[in-house]
Amino acid sequence: MNSPYITEDEVREVVKVLRSGNLAAGEYTRLFEESFARYLGVRHVLTVSNGTVALYLALKALGIGPGDEVAVPDFTFFATASSVVLAGGRVIPVDIDLETYNIDPNDLRERLTGKTKAVILVHLYGQPADVDGVREVLDGKTVFLIEDCAQSHGAEYKGVKTGSLGVVAAFSFYATKNLTMGEGGAVATNRDDIAEYVKLQRNHGQVEKYFHSVIGWNFRITDLQAVLGYVQLAKLDKMNERRRAIAKIYNEELTGIKFLKLPVEKSYAKHVYHQYTVWVHGDGVRDRLSEFLRARGVQTAVHYPNPVHMQPALRDYLVMSRKLVNSVEASKHVLSLPMHPGLSDEDVLTVVEYIKEFFRDLKV
Repeated sequence: MNSPYITEDEVREVVKVLRSGNLAAGEYTRLFEESFARYLGVRHVLTVSNGTVALYLALKALGIGPGDEVAVPDFTFFATASSVVLAGGRVIPVDIDLETYNIDPNDLRERLTGKTKAVILVHLYGQPADVDGVREVLDGKTVFLIEDCAQSHGAEYKGVKTGSLGVVAAFSFYATKNLTMGEGGAVATNRDDIAEYVKLQRNHGQVEKYFHSVIGWNFRITDLQAVLGYVQLAKLDKMNERRRAIAKIYNEELTGIKFLKLPVEKSYAKHVYHQYTVWVHGDGVRDRLSEFLRARGVQTAVHYPNPVHMQPALRDYLVMSRKLVNSVEASKHVLSLPMHPGLSDEDVLTVVEYIKEFFRDLKV
């Protein structure tokens, strides 16, 4: 439903790297980092092994550790919260706005404590979050703004690329992302000290060959991954425009179905539709629709069935002060439809016709 979009361009360049024998991080890693930094409009991009590591290093670079609390949207992928725990901190789950599924600044205001050191802003599904709303809440506070851009490659907030709006940002290049390396991640920042920290930590703390100034990790990528990302970056905007065109077809064709609430694109946002996620009204109707489509060969997914505060692994690391209502409701009703640049108009219209068929015959 959200397949990697790989063409002969990527295959050809990866084969070149294979034949060169230079597989470890090298020239293509440098080229990708420099190109992606220019694309985002930041001073530094440092590639790492995946998006979770990128979040972890971003937190550690800011000094997050035991006793510190980090606010995250309650409705997000597990890694947004687990990276805080891995860094030694505690998680403040924050409820979401049901129009965008992103963090609700008003709820955030009520949950901050004297121990809150950072907020991780997730641009869920490719829709930029309300950055100014969050900035207003944080105004006058010594709380860092971190972006989780795992789903927002190329998205824009008021004309500015996501990944350049906070003190530091984390990207994932997992197989199904808008820009993929198969696996991989990156830290983006304008701060030299953060870049230096990540550079050391990803390579065993090595300052020069076999000379190590700190204890670090092996969080490097390979040039095989980097060349794939480098080729993808050159056509990221084109791939995102195709996603937007697919979303337009869905919007035009599904408008008027009373059981569906369609995605919105806020006036401040350029949405890049990592997912095209609808809200299905009615108890159990979402799951019935999903099963109906599955039986006809159409794959859907629920992003996400369990909010952060309901994850058993996080139970002992949560800072809870009030109920989380919207994220729980979203988990019961959202459904992601097929979305990737390789879909033809005919593919999308076929999905649409199945959905219309389901609701024509629906008995509730």
